[in-house]
Amino acid sequence: MATLTVLDGEGGTGVRAVPLEIAESPRARQRGLLGRDGIEGALLLSPASSVHTVRMRFAIDVAHLDRELRVLAVCTMRPGRIGRPRLRARHVLEAQAGRLAEWGVRPGVRLLVDRAP
Repeated sequence: MATLTVLDGEGGTGVRAVPLEIAESPRARQRGLLGRDGIEGALLLSPASSVHTVRMRFAIDVAHLDRELRVLAVCTMRPGRIGRPRLRARHVLEAQAGRLAEWGVRPGVRLLVDRAP
């Protein structure tokens, strides 16, 4: 299990130790949050530039990230939607609807991922 830290614009840290799952294999990215009733922290899809919520049970927040894990865009997707790919997006962060705003994830901020040993 990894953790996610949100950096503010001045390089300081915001929310710390948000539980993070990382989906790096094609199978893990394809499955994503399908079949779940929710998620405690967040899921990072890498590499990815778009997501869908077809057959999902709950709305999610989606943050598109560039190579340096800087947030390009954030949106909320209801179940049954297909998102458009974002130019320059290399990763996608998913969480339950409303959580990304609570954590301070917004366009322009940078995220840090700490992988547990």
